[in-house]
Amino acid sequence: MTYQTTLTFPTHSKQEMVDITDEVRDIVAEHPDHLLCALYARGATAAIMIQENWDPNIGTDILNCLSGLVPQGKWLHDRIDGNADSHIKAGIVGASETIPIDRGRLLLSQWQNIFFCDFDGPRSKREVVVTLI
Repeated sequence: MTYQTTLTFPTHSKQEMVDITDEVRDIVAEHPDHLLCALYARGATAAIMIQENWDPNIGTDILNCLSGLVPQGKWLHDRIDGNADSHIKAGIVGASETIPIDRGRLLLSQWQNIFFCDFDGPRSKREVVVTLI
């Protein structure tokens, strides 16, 4: 049997990495009879990333790296609404991740957390669909 729910939260910056690990851990712990946790970022300018949780500079480094690789303002889509870089960054990182579960516990390493990446914020409502299989 599967279980599905949606995490909803605001973002506060143009580009931001929001740690959603605790929220996902709580959901998994409440439904321990599953083996996989699939996460999906809703929105064409958002992504999900599993990354180091210890050094807070990692998030800044990742956002700076992606901004260097995909600068704002030089893409054809910018003629429409000025956020082509956000779409490209979301495509590079990807909209989903799947994490194994063991007895109600995410099998993340000590140094891994789950981050929602907003490349076109701030937004009053961002969503991550959490599906347990």
